[in-house]
Amino acid sequence: MRRRTVNDVMTRAVVSAYRGACFKDIVGVMIKRGITAMPVIDEGHRVAGVVSESDLLAKEEGRNGGKRHWFGRRRDRSWAKAQALTAEDLMTTPAITVHPEATIVEAARLLDEHRIKRMPVTDDENRLVGIVSRRDLLSVFTRTDEEIRDEVRHEVFALADPTEVSVHVRHGVVTLGGTMRQRDLIPIVVRLAAATDGVVGVIDELNRDMAGAGP
Repeated sequence: MRRRTVNDVMTRAVVSAYRGACFKDIVGVMIKRGITAMPVIDEGHRVAGVVSESDLLAKEEGRNGGKRHWFGRRRDRSWAKAQALTAEDLMTTPAITVHPEATIVEAARLLDEHRIKRMPVTDDENRLVGIVSRRDLLSVFTRTDEEIRDEVRHEVFALADPTEVSVHVRHGVVTLGGTMRQRDLIPIVVRLAAATDGVVGVIDELNRDMAGAGP
């Protein structure tokens, strides 16, 4: 069963900035394109960092509150960004990136762990090849019930007798019914069904009529 990867959902036309891009140009591009962050790249198209709205807003905070507005380590970091003039000084580094062959689950975990909304996609040489956002990852849930049902039947139950099992899908929730002679495989089948792209949940009714029956 092929799992969808970042390569399947990422945006390939990436808006990026070179290290020397000036503050006002970065703000203008982000507002015009309606984006909240953009990768900063070097001449070899390798990702050096990411500039986000929060990096840019540090300048406005610095103007209003001065260095005393912040505390501790955040004060020094934010004050430096408030004085920044170029992407190299503004960017957060190292950038959190993901490989195009990473699974949707792996990418979602990275976004959640680092509390970011989007991240650059890089190849083995750290060159920028795309960008992926939370919205891109959620696109797996737009699959139709029919698509999900066909994949579960043909991939998860590839070795089962199709006359003995049933697969029903409604709003992304998969209900598994019928009989499996190898009961020890049921937990595996349920996990595989749950891992199918687009599945919201799984209801296990396999061997329900055999509950309490002997081996």
